[in-house]
Amino acid sequence: MTVQDETGQQTHGVLLTDVAADKVKSLLEQEGRDDLRLRVGVQPGGCSGLIYQLYFDERSLDGDLVRDFNGVEVVVDRMSGPYLEGATIDFADTIEKQGFTIDNPNAGSSCACGDSFS
Repeated sequence: MTVQDETGQQTHGVLLTDVAADKVKSLLEQEGRDDLRLRVGVQPGGCSGLIYQLYFDERSLDGDLVRDFNGVEVVVDRMSGPYLEGATIDFADTIEKQGFTIDNPNAGSSCACGDSFS
């Protein structure tokens, strides 16, 4: 489901935690770029059928769904929107694991590595 924000921009239902937003800001500062946004999507692949994509992007594509989290723009392409509706992106920094995590209520099953879902 997409809705429009106060500016009329279509937005998405992906959530970015404060910890993840702070990490994104830190990474962008290290890059020395202020024109990049965090793009989240899904594409066919992996052992369970779909894999997540998470990367910095300077492009604006037709149909992009955009949402701002304390100065961090998160962009989802229109095709990925339904697969990611209600998903939460967090950042873990522990001895056992470091990196971005995606908790997706739409994933019926996932592989052992957690990189793909169906």
